[in-house]
Amino acid sequence: MLFKQVLSAACALGLLAAMPAHAEGQIRIAQQFGIGYLILDVVQDQKLIEKYGKQQGLDIKVEWNSLSGATGMNEALLAGALDVVSAGLPPMLTLWDRTRGRQNVKAIAALGSMPNYLLSNNPKVKTLQDLTEKDRIAVPAAGVGFQSRTLQIETARLFGKNDYKRFDNISVSLSHPDATVALMAGGSEIDTHFSSPPFQYQALENKNVHKILSSYDILGGPATFNVLYTTQKFHDDNPKTYKAFYSALLEAAQFIRANKAKAADTFIRVQKSKLSPDFVRKIVNDPEIDFTISPQRSYVYADKLYELGVLKNHAASWKDYFFEEAHVQPGS
Repeated sequence: MLFKQVLSAACALGLLAAMPAHAEGQIRIAQQFGIGYLILDVVQDQKLIEKYGKQQGLDIKVEWNSLSGATGMNEALLAGALDVVSAGLPPMLTLWDRTRGRQNVKAIAALGSMPNYLLSNNPKVKTLQDLTEKDRIAVPAAGVGFQSRTLQIETARLFGKNDYKRFDNISVSLSHPDATVALMAGGSEIDTHFSSPPFQYQALENKNVHKILSSYDILGGPATFNVLYTTQKFHDDNPKTYKAFYSALLEAAQFIRANKAKAADTFIRVQKSKLSPDFVRKIVNDPEIDFTISPQRSYVYADKLYELGVLKNHAASWKDYFFEEAHVQPGS
């Protein structure tokens, strides 16, 4: 199924009363746009969830959805409109923090480690210190998404913990595809974009666009970008479906590492991308990118966001906010 827009939070809440709880054998998954979701593209394309369900004697009905931005993802998950959602680590950690003792939201798996670049078409902006009230930074979920939280961590380092929200006032919520178009075209209020693959590489082909910094610079090296997460109830009530899903993710990651050209073709096919195959293959082969379901440097977010007061609960380790199935994998 091609991407379909997930219902708004209000709509989801309105439908909840008429929506029975999903029984074992059904899973509703939502992903965002970009090559950061390639593992899910492979899972969908090869029907891996269905494959592992059948191995357990279960016919799993899989519903694929798409939504841009972590805010809508989190609202839909808590409203019961989705079973599994995907977003950056910070939005997942926020939900883990706020639902402890209630829905107990935790991560299922990472979706890979890849850098996110802060880009600009403003020649005057070479560093964060050069940004002014006249600039506008496009991010998928202003103030709360992966890009905004990553920017806040760096802002706190540069300007002090009390000023970590300095750039929230000039941040604008905009999907990566729309922000990329605006940045490359120029002439709009959007002159800066905290981007992600493949959009950042596409934008950098424009001579007027340059990189200010990478998320890897902020986090100290390769780090998980996106994660999948769900509620304790879905995890506990659907053991066979959950197991099939996790097995599917593991196989998809292994497939990508062994078949990068085919994986690039899968991305183009599933996301109906207009990017050239050579361009996508170059990204998939980028040594900075690792398609792994094991979390890397995730605890940097858990620790730093606690220091900033964004999180009330201080995780002892990454295993506190990942379900136990992930604990057999290496992680940090």
